[in-house]
Amino acid sequence: MNLTTLPKSVLRLQYKIARFPLGLIEQQLRFLPTDAPPRLMYERGLGMLDGIVGSVLDDQEIATRGALATERADAVKRAEQLDSQAAAEKRAADAEVPWARERAATEQEVARRDREQEVEQARERAQERAKQAENEAEQEKAAATAKADQEVAAKRRATDAVKKDEERIHKAEEEAAEPAKVSLKDAVAKQLEAKEAKERAHDAGEVAEFEKIEHKNP
Repeated sequence: MNLTTLPKSVLRLQYKIARFPLGLIEQQLRFLPTDAPPRLMYERGLGMLDGIVGSVLDDQEIATRGALATERADAVKRAEQLDSQAAAEKRAADAEVPWARERAATEQEVARRDREQEVEQARERAQERAKQAENEAEQEKAAATAKADQEVAAKRRATDAVKKDEERIHKAEEEAAEPAKVSLKDAVAKQLEAKEAKERAHDAGEVAEFEKIEHKNP
C-alpha cells in the first residue's frame, strides 16, 4: 500500500502509534543531565524526525514540536560549547595570570628604572647648566677684572706720559733759560769786576795823591 494514497489523518495516527515507544525512551533519558551527550543526541534525532514528518503530513503541531526539540538540543549543545570555551579561556587566563603578573612586575621595574634614569639625567643636566653658568660668571668676572686692570694700566701710562711730558717741558724750559742765566751771571760778574776795578783805581788814586802830599811835606 502506498503511503501517499492514505489520508493524512491515518498517517498521523500511525505516526503517533509508532512514536509512542520513542516517547517513552525520551522520558527515560530525561533523568540524565540536560547536557548529557546521549540525551542530546536522542532528543535532536527525535526532533528532526518530528520536523520531517510534520512537514510531510502538513501537521504544524508535530513540526513545531520537532523544531522546538531540535532547537532545544542545539541550544544545549551551543551552551555546552560555550561553557567549554569559557572553561578553556578561564584555564588559559589562570595559566596566564602568573605570566601576566610577572610581565606587569617587569614592566613596572622597567618603568621605575626609566624614571630613575630620567631623574638622574635631569639632575646631571641641571648640574652641568649650573657649572656652565658658574664658569661663564667666572669668565665674565675675569674679563671685567682684566678690563679694569687694563684701564688702570692705561691711566697709569697716561699719567706717566703726562708727567714725562711735563718733565721734558720743564727741562726744555730750563735749557732754554740757561743761556740767559749764564749771560746774566756774566754781566753781574763783569759789573762786579768793573766795580772792583773802579774801587781799586779810586784807591790807587788816593794813594798817589797821598804820596804827592808826602813828597811835598818831607
